[in-house]
Amino acid sequence: MTITATKFTPEVMLSAPRRTPALPSPSGKRAVYAVSTYSFQDHKKTSQIRVLDIESGDSVSIVEDASASEPVWLGDDEVLYLKGGDAGITTLVVRHAWSAEAEPYEAGSVKAPISNVIVKKLPNGSFAFACSALTTPDGQLFNPETEKKPHSSARVYTGLFVRHWDAWNTRNKSSIFYGLLEQKDGKYALRNGTLTNALAGTGLSSPVPPFGGTGDFDIGPSGLVFVAKDPELDPAIYTKTNLYYIPLETFTESSAPPPRIINTPGLEGYSNSPVFSHCGRKVAFTRMRSNQYESDKPRLLLVPDITNPDKTEEFYATPDGVGGWDARPESIVWSHDDSKLYVTAEHRARTLIFQLASTPSRATALPVPIKTPDGSVVSFHLLRPNRDHSSSSSPADSDNDHLLVTSTSLVDNSCYSIADPAAQTATVISSASKEGKSFGLSRSAVDSITFRGAGGDYDVHALVVRPSTFDRGAANGNGNKKYPLCLLIHGGPQGAWLDAWSTRWNPAVFAEQGYVVVCPNPTGSTGYGMAFEDGIRGEWGGRPYNDLVRCVEWVAENMPEVDVTRAVALGASYGGFMINWIQGHPLGRKFKALVCHDGVFSTLNQWSSEELFFPIHDFEGTLYDNREAYEKWDPARFVSEWETPQLIIHGELDYRLPITEGLAAFNVLQARKVPSKLLVFPDENHWVLKHENSLVWHREVLGWINKYSGIENEQQLAEKVDGLKV
Repeated sequence: MTITATKFTPEVMLSAPRRTPALPSPSGKRAVYAVSTYSFQDHKKTSQIRVLDIESGDSVSIVEDASASEPVWLGDDEVLYLKGGDAGITTLVVRHAWSAEAEPYEAGSVKAPISNVIVKKLPNGSFAFACSALTTPDGQLFNPETEKKPHSSARVYTGLFVRHWDAWNTRNKSSIFYGLLEQKDGKYALRNGTLTNALAGTGLSSPVPPFGGTGDFDIGPSGLVFVAKDPELDPAIYTKTNLYYIPLETFTESSAPPPRIINTPGLEGYSNSPVFSHCGRKVAFTRMRSNQYESDKPRLLLVPDITNPDKTEEFYATPDGVGGWDARPESIVWSHDDSKLYVTAEHRARTLIFQLASTPSRATALPVPIKTPDGSVVSFHLLRPNRDHSSSSSPADSDNDHLLVTSTSLVDNSCYSIADPAAQTATVISSASKEGKSFGLSRSAVDSITFRGAGGDYDVHALVVRPSTFDRGAANGNGNKKYPLCLLIHGGPQGAWLDAWSTRWNPAVFAEQGYVVVCPNPTGSTGYGMAFEDGIRGEWGGRPYNDLVRCVEWVAENMPEVDVTRAVALGASYGGFMINWIQGHPLGRKFKALVCHDGVFSTLNQWSSEELFFPIHDFEGTLYDNREAYEKWDPARFVSEWETPQLIIHGELDYRLPITEGLAAFNVLQARKVPSKLLVFPDENHWVLKHENSLVWHREVLGWINKYSGIENEQQLAEKVDGLKV
């Protein structure tokens, strides 16, 4: 399921196969993943579940069904997956992992949509099964297909958090369900055909919306751990999520014991990524310190004995509470002998895997990254020790660890590889885009620059992507062509441009139009230390804006192949705020055209958002206690300076930045007679996710910037020349 293209276009990118992370079988000989492809000719998506032979890199399709998802292993020979059906019913289907002749069979069914499946083999050979689903206030499964529709559409609220991301909040909450898959007559079946709501009657909800998934909970031989919002605090004002433990002996308990909270004195923010050790006694997880800062530094923590939830240990703790490891740990995997942890974290525009001792007392040296392919790690799993010598009887130890890594890069949308931490090697076994060549892309197009930031005492890093047809002589000032600058400004603002694939903001799509694309990570960006990230607080239009000014100046002075007189700039979310801020300031006159996607028109409107802890933190207080801080960085204060042609894009389901922000900016531009266009998606949220909508997005955006940068004229001229040649 690969494609071959001589030119990387939006159609090529959007129709390319999209693979989920690979999940290895217990023996480590095979891996299972799902893949989907969209056809703009048929206007529909096709989906498969495939099994990969890790040794050869060959794969076969075992399921072709758009309603099939979330495959997991039941032993080495069988795969379980979810199949959505009529009336919202979900079926648990099991089929042989390699034999196409074997008939699939049903292991159970649930009368509601479920997701986020985790299975763990228990000592008796059965499998503990866990998933998530929406539940009604009384703890019952919620099925929107069979729900009785009310006669009125009215909604009544008496508290904060009335809507979140792209949906109005209801009384239904997400819950974790568990059950037991046991084998009888050679087939697995869900015991008693039922699942139990682990959170019934607790007032807790997990996974945490809108993005919570399997990273919010884990199951082990002794029970279930999960994170949930603190029910005593308002979720609109506070970020606090606690870690809880529910002991389960058989996973057949008809009702779960009460959850036990894991105590972490001094740390009151987000909890994430709980993972049981292989022995089942320990749990590693992350937690932030601040309960009103969603981008605070996660601290890596250990529960030495899950039966004693009052004792936790912090890795790299320091007396001042800052912590000795200046990174943001995310996902966690234990080594086979539980002596090491493998943890992902961002580092200078990449997501890497770091290794460290699994107990704080032995983790005296800072974590070191292991070798992985170019780009950023998306997901990784432990392979069975001595997988190349299955008959070996030597005990498992961390020196035998091999990791099955799923990664992406700016030129590769999916890469599966095997990383050997001890040998510091990474071997690619399957690349969806054959190292980008099927897209007409090349690693040689990717570069980076570093320039002095606005403060004068720090550096700013930026990724650079050039066209695949780039004239190398131009970089030395000897070429026959100069390329317009395309400046991409990331959102967050606590985020970063990564050496990673994207179908929403892919720098290569812009580069292939004929731009040199520069993606700076200014003050506020993640992956460069917490002081750099925290520097944006109270500085939304200050240091980050001046860093961007320095960026454009550096490009003009040091990159002779770039034509900054034909520059364009684009940004979304906070990047959209920055576009509107730039529009009212001198840097705005440096660009021929601007594009603002779901951006901020006025910071005084930040309280029309849903997660109010975000503006409270970044603007150093509430709107009523510190209005001056909101007014200081308000783009609407400078609309009298707006004069650069600008495209405004907004999704009507964006409740983080309501559509009125886009409408207000467009109305100002139109009233001032500034060339402008408004693109609205009634069925999209903060992101444009639907294939057909995304194609329109790309055509409108590229058409807009190409018109004002002059690339449109170059393309038309090239078409005429090609016509004459014919």
